[in-house]
Amino acid sequence: MDPKTGSRRHRQLTSGQDTWSARCGVIRTPGAAGGPGKPTGSNPGRAPRSDPTSAALGTLIHQLCTAHLLRDLDDAAQVYPDAVWPVQIADALRGLIHQANLARERGLPAIADDIRNELITRLRHGVLVGLSDTTSHGRRPGERKARLLLQVLRDRQGDVLRFAHDLKVPPTSNQAERDLRPSKVQQNISGRLTSEERTRDRYTIRGYVSTAAKHGLNMITVLRGALLGRPWMPDLPVPT
Repeated sequence: MDPKTGSRRHRQLTSGQDTWSARCGVIRTPGAAGGPGKPTGSNPGRAPRSDPTSAALGTLIHQLCTAHLLRDLDDAAQVYPDAVWPVQIADALRGLIHQANLARERGLPAIADDIRNELITRLRHGVLVGLSDTTSHGRRPGERKARLLLQVLRDRQGDVLRFAHDLKVPPTSNQAERDLRPSKVQQNISGRLTSEERTRDRYTIRGYVSTAAKHGLNMITVLRGALLGRPWMPDLPVPT
C-alpha cells in the first residue's frame, strides 16, 4: 500500500513472484477487483474509470468493477440522450449481476445457461450498436470516454463478464474499497499516516487476513498460524 496515495502496490502484486501477495492478486484479494485506473474525475479526455491500465496485470485473472462500468454507461447516456445502446448495455449488465446474486443465494453452481446467454447477447448487441454510432472519439466532452468504454466492453469481455461465469468472483470492487476505508478515514482525520514502513506492514497483514476470510477461514486462526510459522497460502487457480 502506498501511504501517500492510498493505492495498493500493484507492481508487487503482479510481479509474478511466488509469494502470498502475488497469489492473493490472482485470487480475489482486496484491490484485485477494481484495478488501478478507476478514478477519472470529470476530465472527458481521460479513459473511463472502468478501463484500468491492466497491461501490468500480466497473466493474472481480473474482474473489472461493474459499478464503475455502470457509472460510465450512465455518463454515456447523458452524452447520447437519444441512443438506446447505453441503457440496453446497462440493463443487461444489471440483469447479470442480479442473476448471479440469485444463483449464489440459492446455492446454485452457476447462472442458468439460457438466462445468462440471453443477457450476454443483449449486452453484446448493445456494444456493437454503440460502436457503430461512435465511429470516432468525437469532439464533444464525454464522447471519447464513451468510445473508450465501448472498446473495453468489446475487447475485454472476459474481464467484464467473469463474475457471470464464476460465482466466486464478485462483480464489483466494493469489498476492496471497504477494506481500505478505515485507514483512509484515519488519514483524513489525522492528515497523515504514522509512517510508511508501519503502514506497509499494516496493509500486508490486513490484506492477508482479508483474503483468508474471503476463502471462508477464520482470520484469528490464520493469523495465529502465520505467527507460529504455519502460514496459510491460497491455491493458485488451474490454468485455463
